[in-house]
Amino acid sequence: MADTRFFANAGPFKLAEIAAWIGVPLPDGADPELLLEDVAPLDSAGARHVSFLDNPKYAYQFETTRAGVVITHARFAAKARAGQILLIAKDPYRAYARTAQLFYPESVQATDRFGEPGTIHPLAAIHPSAKIGVNVTVEPGASVGANAEVGRDSVIGTGTSIGKGCTVGRNCFIGPNVTLSHAHIGDRVILHPGVRIGQDGFGFAMGLPSHEKVPQLGRVIIQDDVEIGANTTVDRGAGPDTVIGEGTKIDNLVQIGHNVQIGRHCIIVAQTGISGSTHLEDFVVLGAQVGITGHLTIHSGAQLAARSAVIHDVPAGQKYGGVPARPVREWQREVIAVMQLWRRGAPKNKPDPD
Repeated sequence: MADTRFFANAGPFKLAEIAAWIGVPLPDGADPELLLEDVAPLDSAGARHVSFLDNPKYAYQFETTRAGVVITHARFAAKARAGQILLIAKDPYRAYARTAQLFYPESVQATDRFGEPGTIHPLAAIHPSAKIGVNVTVEPGASVGANAEVGRDSVIGTGTSIGKGCTVGRNCFIGPNVTLSHAHIGDRVILHPGVRIGQDGFGFAMGLPSHEKVPQLGRVIIQDDVEIGANTTVDRGAGPDTVIGEGTKIDNLVQIGHNVQIGRHCIIVAQTGISGSTHLEDFVVLGAQVGITGHLTIHSGAQLAARSAVIHDVPAGQKYGGVPARPVREWQREVIAVMQLWRRGAPKNKPDPD
């Protein structure tokens, strides 16, 4: 169960409320007034808890769980114990996510870390020309520069720097020790601790007698409902802007180069690097440690396996993997073929001579 020092439980909720919230029917005979107190994993849930089963790997826990309510697929229903209430969903994991949001809404929205919501701490530095909206929290050690704007109900974390001229939308969480420069941030954006937005792109005219720095004259535009993980960096554009589209979710330790254009609702997993002027269209998924060279287009709905090295455009809706990245089935066939060649040519074990 969640530690109450850090997470506030908004429950209990009636079974009927939960079913309506996640959009599934109540099973026959279930008491709609049954109060549920919390969400919990299958192996630790009790009679007043809601749990879920999506991955068949954990079906053995479902057979022994004491959870009063389980969100799951119809195909697992026969394994439920007597008296257990099942909420049958097409996507149990998504339904569970919404249930957990119901019980713990603050964990989704992100709130202040210091403990004085809706106030500007006296140890924060706010430039006189900055515009601060209603109910904004600015924690100690944070700074908001000249002509910057912060929208209502947003949180600026301890030690964070909002550079001059930057704008932050409404209901944003800008975590501790974030730096923001040359950037405009939409509504409901979450930037986790240590995120760096808007610093120079890596641009140099190389040659003798020295490498000439190319002025980086663009911005970073982050649209609504974007979430960016800890210690990720997003460089500002060299001329055109670097753009991150609505609803995109970016993991920790990602590097996004200058002029990169990322579409709506993309998923970018940890330690991925995207070189300058690359364009990701909508709903692209990049696995962990993917590397993409510059000036490419990853078309809508494409998916790249972890550790792929991408040197060519990727067609819409395709799954690619490997080094260099190519269609997943082709890559898998090559890996199998190499293994078979090695096995055929591997030396046989021979006894050591006396």
